[in-house]
Amino acid sequence: MTSETDSPIPGASIHQDTIIPACAPWSARIQKGDMLRLIDLEGRQAVDFLCYNSASPAERYNAANTMKLNKSIYLGKGCVLWSVRARKMMTIVEDTCGSHDTLAGCCSIEIDEVRFGVTNTRSCQSNFEAELAKHGLGEKDIVANINFFMYVPVDADGGVAIAEGLSKPGDYVDLRAEMDLLVVISNCPERDNPAAGFKPTPVRAIVYSPA
Repeated sequence: MTSETDSPIPGASIHQDTIIPACAPWSARIQKGDMLRLIDLEGRQAVDFLCYNSASPAERYNAANTMKLNKSIYLGKGCVLWSVRARKMMTIVEDTCGSHDTLAGCCSIEIDEVRFGVTNTRSCQSNFEAELAKHGLGEKDIVANINFFMYVPVDADGGVAIAEGLSKPGDYVDLRAEMDLLVVISNCPERDNPAAGFKPTPVRAIVYSPA
């Protein structure tokens, strides 16, 4: 644990401070009231994100409820991540980027074969499966996820595309846990579209209690 005197977040009590390597998964259990800061260290790096009620994982992030109750397909400061039971899971309390994606879901080896005619060895789907297995969960527990720092514009006719990311080096998002949670991340390994700037890079995750 990091002391307050050398905390990367002034005044905070740091519980975890992790550099998630390019293409890698990560997970943590976060107590109600604590914070998760996700930092895009080099910019334009998608962070695929899921969260679950720690005590009852069947209650999990729900994309449709989140879009309906925030009245937006994009997430930013002040938005709430809602569960399948329409309960608050996390609140975005700070955000230096904005326009985080709720639509595109995660990449998989199979969909990249369809989209790009390539056979990749890693994907966010496989990362999620590997990380969830550490917590007794699996493929059936993967739902439509958030993509922090990924930009998916929608045109007037409803067309969507993964576009070049908007995040700059050092951009971050702070999320407050509104219940005890398991959070699971895939630091996106995609190299065939702009989700990770065509060159996946590390990101940083800090779990902390605010001052």
